[in-house]
Amino acid sequence: MELSMNQRERTVPTSRWLPWHAIVVFAFLYLPIVTLIVYSFNGSGVGGFPPRDLTLNWYRQLFADDAIWTSVLNSLLVAFAAMAISLAFGIPAALALDRANFPGKALFRRLVLLPLILPGIITGLSLLMLFQAGNVKLSLLTIVLGHGTALISVATTEVFAGLQKLDRTQEEASLDLGANYWQTFWRVTLPNLRLSIIGAALLIFTLSMDEIAVSFFLIGRDNTLPLEIWGRLRRGITPEINAISTIIFIFSLAAIVTWYRLRAKAEPELIL
Repeated sequence: MELSMNQRERTVPTSRWLPWHAIVVFAFLYLPIVTLIVYSFNGSGVGGFPPRDLTLNWYRQLFADDAIWTSVLNSLLVAFAAMAISLAFGIPAALALDRANFPGKALFRRLVLLPLILPGIITGLSLLMLFQAGNVKLSLLTIVLGHGTALISVATTEVFAGLQKLDRTQEEASLDLGANYWQTFWRVTLPNLRLSIIGAALLIFTLSMDEIAVSFFLIGRDNTLPLEIWGRLRRGITPEINAISTIIFIFSLAAIVTWYRLRAKAEPELIL
């Protein structure tokens, strides 16, 4: 007689070391972030243990630092523009991979995925040589083009994964009811890809905000936030860097929670 589900679950062996192993792994991942956040309030700066004289002075200095906030604005402009470019090219590429048959499709798939494999240094250097050959002056525009080019593959893979899970019967019903292909795409296909597109947009935005390898080769006079932080780290860690890093972490956490809630609302059966 077969064991019931509950009986089989009770007979699964457990290790007493597993909880300790999990604690060590999570501590390794998140303890540095906690330390960074705590020291952003440390009155003695980045030195001294334990932290003492907790203060908000470093945040006041941060909000008065024009160079930091100019670089934040530059990074936001680049991230939003790169997101738009990547989605504009990535969505059609994903549709072509999922719906169309054409000569060289296998090669096209590999070429689309290539930026995910190539190191950022190679991508940045090759784009720099291209811009120099075309006599294009380095600026925020070249960074936008670099990020958009490098992240098209992210948009393509995310949307392609969504297309693989899409129920095609709704599209067929739309066509049977008299809608043309464009109407079906805008009214049926695109709304059903909403979660995949939002997920791709958030991922592209995050990757663009912390991209440094491609930006390093394509930067002009205007710094992005990662390059501004990197330049300051050459002179040593300052509490202002801890403060801006804490703010970035909070916004990243908010984006993750927002995405989780959107997916939980749309696909409750997939959320434990």
